[in-house]
Amino acid sequence: MTTSPEIVASADGTPIAYESTGDGPPVVLVGGAFNDRTTVSALAATLAPRVTAIAYDRRGRGDSGDNADAFAVEREIEDLAALIAAAGGRASLFGHSSGGVLALEAAAQGLPVERLAVYEAPFVVDGLRPLPAEGTAERVRALIAEERRDDAVCLFLTEQVAVPAEMVDGMRASPAWPFLVGLAHTLPYDIALCGPDLTVPTDRLAKIAVPTLTMAGGASPAWFPAAAQAVADAIPGASYRTIEGQDHGVLHNPEALREPLLTFLR
Repeated sequence: MTTSPEIVASADGTPIAYESTGDGPPVVLVGGAFNDRTTVSALAATLAPRVTAIAYDRRGRGDSGDNADAFAVEREIEDLAALIAAAGGRASLFGHSSGGVLALEAAAQGLPVERLAVYEAPFVVDGLRPLPAEGTAERVRALIAEERRDDAVCLFLTEQVAVPAEMVDGMRASPAWPFLVGLAHTLPYDIALCGPDLTVPTDRLAKIAVPTLTMAGGASPAWFPAAAQAVADAIPGASYRTIEGQDHGVLHNPEALREPLLTFLR
């Protein structure tokens, strides 16, 4: 993939940066929290050349612009609409984590989506993990406003994602931590996408009328596959698949997604 992205203007004029690789039917890769186009680039290369994989920077990330004062989920839907238009008017979507929630919402709103694949959308069913404490979104936004980005990332990970505190301590000592902190200002977007109580939006999902595949890792905590199955159950005709040996970090092992995604997308 090239280092100089292409740019498409979203409906509100925000520039959205993207890169395309491969040939064949287009599929837009939608990353979740702490992701930009670089973190899905390995998956794009793995899927090419059998599809045209489009890796993009969600607004506020990488080379894309932002309009943070007026953020709403609808703006990110408009960003996807602009990317799909640039890809020829129809495209499939693959979404990881909260990027999967964004992809689901785009399909539910009737964007011209050919096929939809989602990996571990972070909904919570059956009380399988603690829900975020009340006011978590407001606290994250306040920390960002105070430029306490490190603290905002810690709060998001422990409260919103239920990562054990000792694991977060280990992450803070890793070379990847500055990358996460650099994207702290976009965390409110992911919280808004998933909703305050992380409930599966069954009524909205029932509106999705395109072939859909949900996936979860066989090595992931139980709440991820339970949520993926619940999402599949809510979408007419959708199917669920376990990706054995993988967890939420599957983007680091893109070969694990190659066969299931290409089989489904083609």
